Amino acid sequence: MLIFIGMGLWDERDMSCKGLEIARKADEVYIEFYTSKLMGTNLERIENFLGRKVIELERSDLEENCHWIVEKAKEKNVVILVPGDPMIATTHSALKYEAERRGVKTRIINAASILNAVCGLTGLHNYKFGKSATVSWIKSKTPIDVINQNLSINAHTLLFLDLHPKPMLIRDAVEILIDIDKDIGDLFGVGIARAGSENPVIKCDRLEKLRDYDFGDPLHAIVVLAKLHFMEFECLNLFAGAPKELEEILE
Repeated sequence: MLIFIGMGLWDERDMSCKGLEIARKADEVYIEFYTSKLMGTNLERIENFLGRKVIELERSDLEENCHWIVEKAKEKNVVILVPGDPMIATTHSALKYEAERRGVKTRIINAASILNAVCGLTGLHNYKFGKSATVSWIKSKTPIDVINQNLSINAHTLLFLDLHPKPMLIRDAVEILIDIDKDIGDLFGVGIARAGSENPVIKCDRLEKLRDYDFGDPLHAIVVLAKLHFMEFECLNLFAGAPKELEEILE
């Protein structure tokens, strides 16, 4: 069997008891830091926590050269540890598909991800979100298009920030977005830093002002806001120090 175990948001202690139990009993355990990272820990700490060897995978092991993992899982119980929640990244769903297509059973052990953490940290309503997008170091109009599509249906946009070659910061992402479309800086957004840690930072303002705010160390994410429910508005005032002008987008 091929088993995907979510590691949660911050460090090795965020994985579930079920995930821990399965990882300790598996024949082989791998981990990947390509789709996301656990900024509060490292491979050595994870190995000590599990009490066993953990092998780090490269990007190619998850994508074009994934066949060897599937072959191993035909004979053994193979675990892949995934930062956040498995299957949020299409990389993992493609690997699951390939395994099942080749007759290998799969299992998913879920964990917290930025998708649900954002709602808790900001007070934004889950049902108010539209498509997500990634702001890449290689400039692309895609995130701008997704923001505009979501605004057309009054939906918030969660923006993931590129990790390679280094984790992108909110100031970098906003700079890239404004460089593509200068009007984007006038939109209201929420910056989130270090979700899942003991010292997350959440700040609401216009994007151009978030660019100058000190969010500290990564990982960072951004929510671009559509019209707000009154409870979302109140939560952003209390949780994220929103400016008075936020009233402009109150429903």
